[in-house]
Amino acid sequence: MNVSVSIEQIEFFLLILVRCSAFVLTAPFFSTQGIPMRVKAGVSILLAVAVNAATPFAAVEYSSVLGFAMIVIREAIAGVSMGFFANIAQHILSFVGQRIDLDMGFSMATEYNASLASQITVTGSLYTYAVTLIIFVTNFHLFIVQAIIDSFGAIPVGHVAVDTNIVEVMAVYMTDYFLIGFRIALPMYAAILIVDTILGILAKVAPQMNMFAVGIQLKIAVGLIALYFMVRMLPGVAKMIYDEMMKLLSMSAVYLGGG
Repeated sequence: MNVSVSIEQIEFFLLILVRCSAFVLTAPFFSTQGIPMRVKAGVSILLAVAVNAATPFAAVEYSSVLGFAMIVIREAIAGVSMGFFANIAQHILSFVGQRIDLDMGFSMATEYNASLASQITVTGSLYTYAVTLIIFVTNFHLFIVQAIIDSFGAIPVGHVAVDTNIVEVMAVYMTDYFLIGFRIALPMYAAILIVDTILGILAKVAPQMNMFAVGIQLKIAVGLIALYFMVRMLPGVAKMIYDEMMKLLSMSAVYLGGG
């Protein structure tokens, strides 16, 4: 069996591998620190092989070694940017947990989240792991993999052109960060607002009562009850986070393709 592979085909495959590897290193779920680097490398190679088989070959044009190096850097920037913009959508869950725990009185109870490499509150950790589990169970992570594969159709290999307006993606994210976060935490806000109103009335009716001691216990009890009912909303929360990831991925692909 005679198999002939040209230098141009090897270069084409290596550029695909660079973008896939950069994406895996920053993409949600795949970039978790608990995943060994060998596994990440294996996933990157598998993605590159699949993309190489599905993408029509087109020789990459460059004039020198420096020109090829610039193409490699642009491919790495494309992969890192798409993975990063998808990954930052997960930080909305940390914001939601911080707001909920601040109202309940759990804001001082923090723990280290290895997947995000940062401190996170108890409720934030609950939302992060629960939504991640729902996304894996419903195979949403496969759509994220499909997004990087489809990016090679929108941004051909060797034709990455970073648009200066890519900062608009971050502006959209910052807007959605607060909107989605407050929408998720809204039931807790309503419950704690009712508690604060009741405590304010009791403070006027019975000023001799220690409302500070009573309020802490009451807020924790009401907060836990509200959180119990909010668990039923987790599939909807996962859908909002997934939609935000896909929107940021699509916008970054547009700007990385030159707008």
